[in-house]
Formats: sequence, C-alpha cells, structure tokens
Amino acid sequence: MVAYVLAFVDRQILNLLVEPIKRDLHLSDVGISLLQGLSFALFLSIGGLPIGRLVDTRSRTRLLGLGIGFWSLATAGCGLASSYIMLLACRIGVGVGEATMTPSAYSLIGDWFSARRQGLAMGIYSLGVYLGSGLALVAGGLVMKHVPQTVTVPSLGAMHGWQLAFLAVGLPGLLVALWVMLLREPARSGPAPEAPSWNEVRGWFAARALPLALVNASVACSAMAMYGLSAWLPAFLQRHYGMAPTESGPQLGLIVMIAGSLGTLSAGLCGDRMAAVRAEGRLMQLGVAAALAMPCAAALPFASKAQGSLLLAIPLVFLLTFAIGSGPATLQQVTPPRMRGLQHALAVFAVTLVGLGIGPTAVALTTDHILHDEARLGESLAIVIPLALGMSALAAAAAFKPYRVLVSRGVA
Repeated sequence: MVAYVLAFVDRQILNLLVEPIKRDLHLSDVGISLLQGLSFALFLSIGGLPIGRLVDTRSRTRLLGLGIGFWSLATAGCGLASSYIMLLACRIGVGVGEATMTPSAYSLIGDWFSARRQGLAMGIYSLGVYLGSGLALVAGGLVMKHVPQTVTVPSLGAMHGWQLAFLAVGLPGLLVALWVMLLREPARSGPAPEAPSWNEVRGWFAARALPLALVNASVACSAMAMYGLSAWLPAFLQRHYGMAPTESGPQLGLIVMIAGSLGTLSAGLCGDRMAAVRAEGRLMQLGVAAALAMPCAAALPFASKAQGSLLLAIPLVFLLTFAIGSGPATLQQVTPPRMRGLQHALAVFAVTLVGLGIGPTAVALTTDHILHDEARLGESLAIVIPLALGMSALAAAAAFKPYRVLVSRGVA
C-alpha cells in the first residue's frame, strides 16, 4: 500500500499543476491530457503484459522494487524537464515503472492471504490509489502556495515551482524501492505452483473470454470516469469558480483520501459478504455503484458555487471507488494462482488504456473540438463522466450470467 501511495502521488501530482505547466510550456488542453493520460497509459498498459508473465515466473518483490526505483527516477526527471518532449519522455518512464505495481501486488496478496479475505486485503492495498491521489493534490497545493513561480536551486539553476514539486515527490521513492525488495517472497499457492505453459494460458483465457472481457470493460469504464474527473476537476474549479489550486488542492485531496478510502474498503468488505451469498455478488455491486454515480456526475459541474461542486464530489468519489474497488477481487475469484500475474496485467491493460488513456483526453477533446471553448470544461465533464459510468453499468449487467457460470466451474 505504501508503494501504491507513492505511485499515485507521482502519477497524479501533475493534475494540480496543469495551469502553470500549460503557461510555461505553451500547451493546449489536449497536449496536457496526453501527459496525464494517453502517453503514460499506453506504456503502463503495454509494458504490463510481459511484466505480468515475469510476475508468474520470477521473484515478485525484486521485480516490484526495481519498478519503484525506475518510476521514482523518472518522476524526478520530470522536474528537470525543460521542454514538452522531455516531460513526455519522463512521463512515459513513470508509466513503464508503474507497470510492475499491480500485477506484482495482487499476485503477492493472493499468496499472503486466504481466499475469504481477498476482498479486504485488496481493499487495503487499493487505499494507496486514493491516499496517493489525495496527497498529490495536497502536496501540489502546498508547493504552489509556498514556492515562488521561479526559484534558483544550487547546481540546477533557475527552475519553475512545478519542477520542484516533481523532484520533491520522486526522490523518496528510492528508499521505498529498497524496502520492498527486502520483503518476504511467499510460496506460490495452488496444486501446481510451477509456471503454466503459453498453450495452457491461451487455452484458459480463450475458454473464459466473454465474462473476463465484460468484467474488465466494466471496471475500465468506471476508471475512465474517475481519471477524467480527477484530471480536470482542479482546472474546472479554477476556470469556473476562480478557485486557486492552493485552495482547491487541499480540499480535493481530503475528499479523495477520505471518500476514496471509504469507497474502496467498503467494496472489499461488502464484496467478501456478497460473494458468500451470490456467485456474482462482487460484480453486482460494481454495476450498481456505477449506475448510482451517474446523477452525481451529471449535477456536479452545474452547482451554483464551488462548495456545491465539492459536496457532490464526496458521494461521486465514494461510488466511483466502490465500483473500481470491486473489480480486482471479482477477477481473483475465478483465476488460478499460477495465472494471477498475467490476469491482473490484462486488467491493468484495460483499465489503464481505457481509463487513464481515454478518460482525460475524452474530456479535453470534448472541450477543444466539440464545445470549442475551454470555459465550457464543466459541460465536457457532464457529458463524458456519466456516459462512461453508463457503459460500466451495462457491461457489468451483461456479465452476470456468464460470470455465474464461470464461478461454478472453479479456478482450475
């Protein structure tokens, strides 16, 4: 969880620094969205596929430690970037390093905890997303409040305040990387702990393609809503209400940390109980949470005051994180231990490519090329976020029957 907190601080701090980066590098909303989403997500998701195979065949703690060290150096590199291309390259590096995180973590959790506690264990791990995202907003706000727009640093010369923010959050990750490499590597569970052959892997996934694809699609669309919201809500508050990042950052950070943590923990606890009652219990709660989030998402941009939007963000973030948090245990429930690394790499591929890759950019494209006015960012959010949530709920509903059959067949 500590490593995951670090990952999301490094990933999300850019969202509060949108306006100064746009100003200093002369970027459009679409250019910023590529830094937030597509370029980062493309390499995180594609890199995760071979890494998922390594998770199933190599030391997971060492692999994860190397990944943390790599993305931490890349984050610090963002602070040294003096051009858009350099910043883009460093964001790609962060994505490549973070590709080790979730497949390694879920595989380790699967062998460290019993089946009846998988939901809770994954919920605790997933707290890192919301604690990290919240801390990124708080830290970014503090940096912008207390650090001048330009500052001279010994040996580095004149730097922008946003560059210092990247350096400050990136370098401590090297210590976390060392710590993770020293964690105990658990024995792989299951009747046949050796790595499966490629033929066995292909056959297993081919026989279960429909329910797995629908579950991944449902989680990915909820993630698309979450990433689109988190990428542009700070900028919306600034453009629409004149709310400075130094003010919105700490408030949004607390909302994400508290509501997000409660949502993901609730998903784990409720999912463990629901799965004991109904085979598709975890999947059902995913779809219901996505559907319930739609009216909150549609209303948030039209509040008369900034505080109204922030109040609506509380139930919206809770429901989004509840939906997303239901996904990993839903997949783990039907996956053999020997294939968890690859299974969760595929899930990360879907969630990252659709959620992070498309979410922020879909909002930006709607603002720039459909509404043709960056002042109408709120309307873009009101279009994209509910639409993504609706697709999530529909995919979950379509998966009920085939997933129930899949559970009845067991994990073999």
